[in-house]
Amino acid sequence: MWKRALFGAAAAAAVSLRRPCVSAVRSASTISSAVDSILLRSLKDHYLEVSKMNLPPKVGPPSPFTIVKGALDSNGPVLKRSYNDEEVSVYVTRLASDEDEDGAIHQLFVHVDVSKPGQKESLNFLCGLYEDALGIHSVSMRPKLQDNAYLIIPSQYTGPLFEELDENMRDAFHSYIEERGVNESLFKFLQAWLYVKEHRNLLRWFKTTGLFIDGKKPATSA
Repeated sequence: MWKRALFGAAAAAAVSLRRPCVSAVRSASTISSAVDSILLRSLKDHYLEVSKMNLPPKVGPPSPFTIVKGALDSNGPVLKRSYNDEEVSVYVTRLASDEDEDGAIHQLFVHVDVSKPGQKESLNFLCGLYEDALGIHSVSMRPKLQDNAYLIIPSQYTGPLFEELDENMRDAFHSYIEERGVNESLFKFLQAWLYVKEHRNLLRWFKTTGLFIDGKKPATSA
């Protein structure tokens, strides 16, 4: 109903381009205020609903991986570790539709970035991670990342399709990342970490969207 009223107000205001009707302007303003009020109420209700959701039990990462500071508020790496003179960084995401009716995550996509000192490029693995298995989708060389940086999409040749490689080479690549601690043991932590991140992101979205509609600025940390 309010949509029809809004269109009607807009049409009435367009009757006179030089001297818009005062009542039409007031009507449109009233409707806009009502819409804002409805939307703000909905955002607040959903914010409160999400804030009451139970988060999964806290899970620590398998040793010797450590959580990257600030990872929950960025798209950078989640986990890091040292392996001899190398630095191993793990990024995680998931398929948007990969969940059951309860919202459970069953498959994760992880980028594993292996860098060496003095090298301008790093070795990057895109893997599918499950609770009981890990499979490599691709292996590529990429520009070496700075601390907490986003992954850079390579602009050069990224190598052959992984499934087209010789079986012995595929097995060797699997052994390569498993030696660096990248295996199905990471699943439980990364699954729980994603739940927490998505919960925080959703709460932040409801809050910042509501502040914008209400004409307020988000509070800034000191």
